[in-house]
Amino acid sequence: MPPRRHLTARRVRLGTELRKLREATGMKAREAAALLGADSVQMSQIESGVAGVSAERVRRLSAHYACMDEALIEALVAMATDRTRGWWEEYRGVLPPVNLDVAETEHHATFLREVVITHVPGLLQTPDYARAVFGYMRPELPGSELTPRVEHRMRRRTVIAGKAPTPYETIVHEFALRIRVADRKVSRTQLLQILDQIEQGHVTLRVIPTDQDGFGGAGASMMYMGGPVPQLDTGFRDGASDTAFIDAEPQLSTLRTLFRKVKEATLNPTASRDFIHRLSKEL
Repeated sequence: MPPRRHLTARRVRLGTELRKLREATGMKAREAAALLGADSVQMSQIESGVAGVSAERVRRLSAHYACMDEALIEALVAMATDRTRGWWEEYRGVLPPVNLDVAETEHHATFLREVVITHVPGLLQTPDYARAVFGYMRPELPGSELTPRVEHRMRRRTVIAGKAPTPYETIVHEFALRIRVADRKVSRTQLLQILDQIEQGHVTLRVIPTDQDGFGGAGASMMYMGGPVPQLDTGFRDGASDTAFIDAEPQLSTLRTLFRKVKEATLNPTASRDFIHRLSKEL
């Protein structure tokens, strides 16, 4: 297959998984390439996501790598043959590629878990809340960039709505619920939006109260997205200066442990809902 015009996190992940399978056998890239009648350059392009790979080649490589996990093989085949052009592609060249990669990964996720300390989670934000957050960026964004960012964030919410919403469990610090990114009206509308999502059963939300003892996870913000098989789970951390997708099992294990530890500091879902309801009445 010819080199792809755009690299995406999903394409890169497919190549990464094929490389992991090869390396687990101790086989060199040139040896794997020879099995396909290709050269080492083509193999490098496949494993970096630059070049596509057919279902037949995925199965041939898996067989030579002695991979016996049928579920994983079929998941990789599905990634290789997926030609879905999602709504996020409308923003290519308009927003940074990472925004599109997050939306695509969420779209394919089997479940979503998120920890947010300083802001309401993006999947739960109202347009006015999102606009206030993006409008505070430095340097300030012109309207031509601010508007599509808000639109993109609103369209991401489709994964937790509709007839088949993706299970979404999020942990939010009380601080994020109390801080007013805009004004009192925007804050109250935002809280009511969260309550509506909870009532619809699309979201499981837990609150970390500010008076919780022993909570040292102020830097714990992260997203964990379940894959079709556990080996294809994906982590995502959005830092102040960079963003990173995580696919290495040791790091994914760390994120799972982090989520578990942070969850221990939360109110249960019912108490969290009641807390948000009381907070909305105070505004």
